[in-house]
Amino acid sequence: MAVKFEDINENTPWQELTQGLQIFEPATSKHFETGEWRTNTPVFDADKCKQCLLCVPYCPDSSIPVVDGRRTDFDYMHCKGCGICVKACPFGAITMKEGK
Repeated sequence: MAVKFEDINENTPWQELTQGLQIFEPATSKHFETGEWRTNTPVFDADKCKQCLLCVPYCPDSSIPVVDGRRTDFDYMHCKGCGICVKACPFGAITMKEGK
């Protein structure tokens, strides 16, 4: 069995690595800050938000944090700016702006 992703380091023997360094476990994206890929940025308007949380499960990067049952601003370190959250929000609380 291959070593877990979070246990891989420069001392990991090559025999324990998966072929092509493929990752066969979920939730590894938290280890990679991919927000720099973004060309468009979502903007959260807290005044329009009704806290329905419909945007949260639609985000493919889990970039919409929820604290104590309420969504907070975006995790821009992981958000790639795909805009799916804009389509999911029925209240217009999320818009997109060009750039970072």
